[in-house]
Amino acid sequence: MKLPVMPPVAPMLAKSVPTIPPGASYEPKWDGFRCICFRDGDEVEFGSRNERPMTRYFPELVEAVRAELPERCVLDGEIVIADDSGLDFEALQQRIHPAVSRVTLLAEQTPASFIAFDLLALGDDDYTGRPFTERRAALEGALSGVNAPIHLTPTTTDLELAERWFVELEGAHLDGVIAKPLSGTYQQDKRVMFKIKHVRTADCVLAGLRWHKTSTEATPLVGSLLLGLYNDEQKLQHVGVVGAFTAKRRAELVDELAPLLLGEGEPHPWQEWASAEAHQGQRLPGNVSRWNATKDLSFVPLRPERVLEVKYEHMEGTRFRHLAHFVRWREDRTPESCTYEQLEQPLTFALDDIVAGLGRGPAR
Repeated sequence: MKLPVMPPVAPMLAKSVPTIPPGASYEPKWDGFRCICFRDGDEVEFGSRNERPMTRYFPELVEAVRAELPERCVLDGEIVIADDSGLDFEALQQRIHPAVSRVTLLAEQTPASFIAFDLLALGDDDYTGRPFTERRAALEGALSGVNAPIHLTPTTTDLELAERWFVELEGAHLDGVIAKPLSGTYQQDKRVMFKIKHVRTADCVLAGLRWHKTSTEATPLVGSLLLGLYNDEQKLQHVGVVGAFTAKRRAELVDELAPLLLGEGEPHPWQEWASAEAHQGQRLPGNVSRWNATKDLSFVPLRPERVLEVKYEHMEGTRFRHLAHFVRWREDRTPESCTYEQLEQPLTFALDDIVAGLGRGPAR
């Protein structure tokens, strides 16, 4: 492979801001695997955000790149899996598997798509030093008439339209909106873009804790709190964790939560977490990490008696997509009142609707 921009490439990053800034180019913030796509003839590589190779996990996209993209190019984009209701990040996570047979099967059962949103190189030309407006125009020309599963993300310079996207596209499990400076160059590993993400609150049941990685028997420290919500059958489902505490607060929580520790033989809603069969059909917190099979996901069960309010961005199926953040204890709420009904249910959109710009304005 010989291209003007060679792997590995650290993607350009975005900093969080509370509102959508004016005077920029706006596009949906996709919730998938960020990657750089390199093509030089039949040679195709996908490099992850951490500059690790992703190519072997998505053979269907390798073939699609060969069929749809220019002969020699480098694109920044996102690998996603979508159905009629939007993006499915859980299905995407399943695609990272060591067995070739499993990778091949999943490529057929849950095929992925590649959403392109920036151009780093085309032919012999390096575009990273050019303004975004020029890169976008060249990207549109290079991907003119491209077919699924390769897509060009919609963009707009209309702030009002971007604000509508921010609200409406959440139902498709998109993260929010990205704002790119029109004159900005492509700067690897620099936070020169802006991201505006959804933040909501929910009241959850505290049902367990995990010890911090630096915790010792002499100096115990709480690492994270395990959160639960009751479903329609009044079963407590594991929905996520809260873990961003100071060292001082981690130590304080040890004594604060001690009264909630279970006694010998005392039952717990997640006591079957160690059984693989118990994870079928419900969310329990003891599953093996897909990203690190040696990671200890065991937890200390607590009586599900306390309620805490947390901030979260959006849901992925029945759980919080990202780490939640502690807001406050809710002594005025009962655990039984913490159900999924409190969560907002945004509208849903199919992938084709999104990449077509929702038919709401110019995709420029």
